[in-house]
Amino acid sequence: MPARPRAAPVNPVLAFVRSRDLPRAAAVSLVLALAAAVFAGTRVEIPDFRYLVDYGIPVAAVAPVAHAIVLGTTLHSPMADLEHTAAQPMALFRRLHLLALTALAAALSALPVLFGLPVDVAAASVRNAVGYVGLAAISARLFGSGLAWLLPLGTFGPTLLLGVAPDNTPEWWAWSIHPPYASGALAAAALLWLASLLLPPAPPRAEDRAEA
Repeated sequence: MPARPRAAPVNPVLAFVRSRDLPRAAAVSLVLALAAAVFAGTRVEIPDFRYLVDYGIPVAAVAPVAHAIVLGTTLHSPMADLEHTAAQPMALFRRLHLLALTALAAALSALPVLFGLPVDVAAASVRNAVGYVGLAAISARLFGSGLAWLLPLGTFGPTLLLGVAPDNTPEWWAWSIHPPYASGALAAAALLWLASLLLPPAPPRAEDRAEA
């Protein structure tokens, strides 16, 4: 009786990437980065919600929110139950995944530089990418991977509506609209990202189960 051919070994990294549909999310983020490059000179005006202010931020500094939301969809696993009970620890894969998402979001946020975006605006975009990816990961840990978008949008909305003081400067807490090299904004982005890296993984929720 002829022996059955052995199945080719599965590369765990490729399996991890495919299970989270990372190529699709990366392609969508690339399209968003190209759109931000096309509109590199456009500014998003902050609404006059509280004061008569005249404050705007470049589109490129807003794009990282979209990158974090799109790439945050890859934090969802259709096999969360199996991964939670896997013999091979998944903590390293999750941390490498977060590093890869951060590097990708930062690179895409800096892409408009090739189309004439000022370096200081690109620096603010990269800073925001790091902070918002961290927020997406924290949101996924706290509320479930399907809600990775909740904290990025939940913080960016108030920033746009309430983030400018009457003297036409950003409020202290509105870190993502501060100047690119503001120490407080850099510290906030770094702390958010480090918190997302160090938070322990949450147990799989009902909506994350494979059978769902």
